[in-house]
Order: sequence, then structure tokens, then C-alpha cells
Amino acid sequence: MSAAAMPAGTPVEVDGATPAFVATRAAALDRLAAFLPRAGRAYAENRNGDAGPGAERSVSALSPYLRYRLLTEREVIAAALDRHGAQGADKFVTEVLWRTYFKGWLELRPAAWTRFLAERDAGRDAMARSGGLARAVAAAEEGRTGIDGFDDWARELVEHGYLHNHARMWFASIWIFTLRLPWALGADFFLRHLVDADPASNTLSWRWVAGLQTPGKTYRATADNIARHTFGRFSPHGLAEEAPTLVEEPLGPARALPEPDPAPEGPALLLMHPEDFGPESLVPGGARVVGALAATGGSADWPFGAAARRFVEAAAGDAAARARSRFGCEAAVLDGMGPEAVLAAAHAAGARSVVAPYAPVGPVADALAALAGPLREGGLPLVRVRRPWDEALWPLATKGFFPFRQRCPDALAAEGLRL
Repeated sequence: MSAAAMPAGTPVEVDGATPAFVATRAAALDRLAAFLPRAGRAYAENRNGDAGPGAERSVSALSPYLRYRLLTEREVIAAALDRHGAQGADKFVTEVLWRTYFKGWLELRPAAWTRFLAERDAGRDAMARSGGLARAVAAAEEGRTGIDGFDDWARELVEHGYLHNHARMWFASIWIFTLRLPWALGADFFLRHLVDADPASNTLSWRWVAGLQTPGKTYRATADNIARHTFGRFSPHGLAEEAPTLVEEPLGPARALPEPDPAPEGPALLLMHPEDFGPESLVPGGARVVGALAATGGSADWPFGAAARRFVEAAAGDAAARARSRFGCEAAVLDGMGPEAVLAAAHAAGARSVVAPYAPVGPVADALAALAGPLREGGLPLVRVRRPWDEALWPLATKGFFPFRQRCPDALAAEGLRL
């Protein structure tokens, strides 16, 4: 793949997205500013309501920007605290911290991601063998089940690349317990269509609904709950009356957070990627950035979906432009993460190392691991820089979310945040 410069920083709107997601940091900051007045009491009281596409939203719709770190969790939480105080912003802050918790939990237990991939592939093999299963999955994905609400969400997801969080829970519950379809195929359906598709949040949320994440505890969608929180738009009939927990072999104990790479020094090429397009706030140790690349993906099939891919490609261009402005160096968009292109860009810039934001468990982390060997053979060490936010909070995700949440205030005091 060529690392030749491509147009960078052009605002691109994901086709048909509702709400519209313009893949730039400037658009992300505008959305954050517009939402902040509602990040306190209004959010706490109304966040579960889903009025549908095009309607006024009770949630922030910041997830694509946080997902690819056009915004950071720290700056979003800091803005909410500054506007509403710790008590007023608590519900919103807690929701943002769920994202950090999921990433930390999966980082400490990578087998959950490996297991999802294996179950997804097994489900695909089962569909190839069973016409009945294949037809049932197709009907669910295309919104042809006859279930009020569910069919609408399936079409909304495919058309817009986005669903309200509550709708995601209802959809997953109906998929697993009413339609009795493999949970991993549902999680895969989301990954293939969500603009904010994320290995940690998506996989662990589906596992939670299924009763795998918190053994013995499932989430059952009910007609009353759906009708109430969709303001009467939907009232499905025939939903499962029971939600028996799925079972699996134990994942094993949490591992320790992997040790960070040695701090980089000297001239370096900055390699950004879809896990972190935030050059403004990434501190590359003692390195001096002399060139930058913004990679559009970790592999040929990641991002999995077209909506996410369009967003990522535009966000990479924006990140390259911002890196160029911050570091005063050449910056380009890289299609994929091929070692030949990275080596060529590094040598052209006079870099003695390649610095990349640390990527949590998932395809991008796998791609960086695969890249490290060829770079080393080419005389360039790959240094993965973990943000202080992740360094402080990920190790706390050893148990459930609420023990994690209780430990956050002490950890974030070092970040200058008072929860």
C-alpha cells in the first residue's frame, strides 16, 4: 500500500447517518458543546428514551468520536464536570466510564475476544450447513421477522449505522431469547454496520445481555419497557417470557496489564490508527515527531463495516492534517498498515523509531503486533505509547463495573478530575 499523501482534513459526513456524523475533531467538539447543557439532569432523566431517527435525542451521540479518539474520555468528562459538577454530571460521567471499563476488562481478558471470533466463525459455518438458520439470520438482519420495533431497528442500523443504546439492548435480547439465534452472529451484525463498532463495547455488551459477562444475569426485553421508552412507537407481541442464561467454559483469571514499551527518544514517525486519532493529546515521551501517518485500518477486514470504514477514512485524513499542524511535519493517510509503506515513510522522514498509540485488544492491536517484526528487521523499533488515562483505569477492571466505578475517583484525582 502506498503512503503517498492524500487530501486530509476534508469534512465527510457518513451517508444517511442520523444523527449526521462528520468525521472531524472540529465536528466532535461542536457536538460536545451542543450537548453539554443537557449533560446533567436532563441526561439523567431522559437518557433511556429513544424517539427514533430524526427526533431530538436525549443522548450525546458522541460515541463515534470517543470510539476513534477524535475526542478523549478525559476531555469529555472534564467538560461535563466543569458544566454540571460531580453530582450533576454523575450519570453522564458513568456512561463514559463504561467505555473505559469495557476496554480495560477485555485488555485483562483477551480470551473473550478470541472466543467471540471463534463462535462467530462457528455460527457462519452452521449457516452454511443449515438453510433454516441462514434464512432466520437473514430475516433478522433484513428486518423481516414481523416483530414490532426489532424490524425497525434492524433497518435503522443498516441505513444509518447507529442505534440508541437502549435499542441495542432490546435488539440483542430479542435476537438471543425470542429468535434464539447465536449471540455471536448478532454481535457480528452490529460490528458490520455500526459507525462506532468497537471490539470491547460491542462484544461485552452482547455477552452481558446473554448472561455470559455476569454469569446468571441476563437482560430480557419486555413490551412494556419498549413501549414506555419509545414513547409508544413500538409495542411488540410474542417476546420471550424467559431469558435463560447462556453458559460457557470459564475464561480464567484476569492477566496483568502488559508492560508498556520503553519510552521513545529521538526522531520518530508517528503512526496513528483507528484506535486513536488524537495527536493533540498524545505525548510521545522524549521522541521528536518528524513525520506522521494515519492508518485507515488494522487489516483487510477491519473496520468490518462500510459505515465505519467511511468514517475512519475521513477521520484519518483529519488526523493527518492535525498532526501536520501540531508537529510541523509531513503527514499522510495510509491505506491499511503495510510494513513497506511504514518503513518507507519512516526512512524518508529520517526517523529512528515508529511511535504508535497503544491499541487495546482487537484487530488493530493484532496488526501492530504483526508490524513490529518487519519494522525491527528494517532497523526501526515500534514503540506503543499508552495514555495515562488507560494506564490508570484499565487495571481497575478486574471485577464488575460498579467496583471499578468506586475506584475511579482516586485514580482520576491524578488526572486532575474530581468525581
